[in-house]
Amino acid sequence: MKHDEDILSGNTEPAENMADQEQATVQEASLEKIQAELGEQKDKFIRLYSEFENFRRRTAKEKLELIQTANEQLIKSLLPVLDDFDRAEKAFGDKSEKELEGIFLIRSKFKKVLEQAGVTLMDIKRGSDFNADFHDAITQVPAPEEELKGKIVDVVESGYLLNDKVIRFAKVVVGS
Repeated sequence: MKHDEDILSGNTEPAENMADQEQATVQEASLEKIQAELGEQKDKFIRLYSEFENFRRRTAKEKLELIQTANEQLIKSLLPVLDDFDRAEKAFGDKSEKELEGIFLIRSKFKKVLEQAGVTLMDIKRGSDFNADFHDAITQVPAPEEELKGKIVDVVESGYLLNDKVIRFAKVVVGS
């Protein structure tokens, strides 16, 4: 009855309080909904940003690898020329004629150019362990010594690395 009296007397304060409370509740619910959506959007943004950063790093790494190995085919085709220089040096031995000095000078210059491009010769010694990641066993022969079983007996063709990546496996003879 008090409520009816308030309405009759023109006092609408309790009704306004109820309306204000309902409006405040609606606003709080709306605010919570907006905050939840904002949280979802922040999460999506962070995930998308992380994915983009990973993509950027991956493509930068791939680009660097591509640049480092861009001349790989050219270098592979030049390695037989270096092998020919090495064979010529072995064939001529200790002869010190003027013509041979020029050939050896060209060979050393050629090696320096390849080294500047990132090409390195694999260091393979007789008696070292066979490693399929770096060596290509072309044949097996009976080991001349007991300690050479399963080890490299001879290097037929040198192996090369381009920026620590194998571009030509070393061809070796393994003792059995």
